[in-house]
Amino acid sequence: MLAIINRYLTKEVVYAWFAVTAVLLFILLSNQFARVLGDAAAGKLPRDAVLQIIGLTSIGYLTVLVPVGLFLAVMLALGRLFMDSEMAAINACGIGPFRVYKPIAVVSIVLSVVLAWLSLFVSPWAAGKAHVITEVSKQQAGLGALEAGRFRSDSGVVFYAEGTNDQGMLLNVFLQRRRGDQIELAVSETGEIRKDADETMIILRNGRRYEGVPGTLGFRIVQFAEHGIPVMSRDGPARVPDREATPTLQLLKSRARADAAELHWRLSAPISAMLLGFLAVPLARTRPRQGRYGRLGIGIAIYLVYANLLGAAQIWIQQGVLSPRVGMWPVHGIMVVAASFLLWRETHLRKPRANKS
Repeated sequence: MLAIINRYLTKEVVYAWFAVTAVLLFILLSNQFARVLGDAAAGKLPRDAVLQIIGLTSIGYLTVLVPVGLFLAVMLALGRLFMDSEMAAINACGIGPFRVYKPIAVVSIVLSVVLAWLSLFVSPWAAGKAHVITEVSKQQAGLGALEAGRFRSDSGVVFYAEGTNDQGMLLNVFLQRRRGDQIELAVSETGEIRKDADETMIILRNGRRYEGVPGTLGFRIVQFAEHGIPVMSRDGPARVPDREATPTLQLLKSRARADAAELHWRLSAPISAMLLGFLAVPLARTRPRQGRYGRLGIGIAIYLVYANLLGAAQIWIQQGVLSPRVGMWPVHGIMVVAASFLLWRETHLRKPRANKS
């Protein structure tokens, strides 16, 4: 009997967690997708990099969504059992509140282990990979991804080509570059793009080049048979300055307060998932007429306070208000006390009222 009920409770929580996490992830990714798609439409990113960036950033979102998803899933699943009087039937079988924690604990521990792996190792790698792809893609999507019949602008260089011939050569090319107050303008019959490891060159053939300051008569006109213009230079691979992409092992060796704050933030993800899973059990208890979502608002308020305290603790560690040795443990301790008090209240203070004659 106990094994059947444990499987039933586990299934209810897991299904609810999948649904809640999927909805929250879809909302966050919709905003991210709109922003990245806007950059791709504006020519700042190539189209083939959109899905890569979305996939990598979703890993970072999961470290935030998994704890809150588990918290809401437990409240929704157990709240439905209380509303439908299924929890009363379970309690009538001799299964008390403490035994309900067993399937919740199994789900919480599994998700916390996966979340620790994501937060400590996968998420920093994904953040660094997304940054590199974004920087390289922006370079390639500038004048390195030219299309005939469309104006391109990058780093002060404006380019346009009317079309292409059968050999892939650009026809009727226009190029303008500004250097201070001076304008450099070149037009040619044909052109092509050459790329190497260091820079991208536009080779113009059979054209003219105009140099001068707009509004003056001192323009210099040069006629050329072939002219190469560098339009993009690279100083090496893109660097990732964000601490979110710093490997966890490197954070452990660092003594900087900002690195310590980032390390505590990563550790808070699996810890918060475990604590929120246990806190949701006493919060999910509702009266028969209270409804399924009777305490959901209280649970969301508690989560917001907890999340804000974690964010404040991270800032306090960076500013030196909190010692890196103390870290965010006081905030987690408050949640442990709150969960313990609510559980004690549910198990000891709920006594049947005496019938009044």
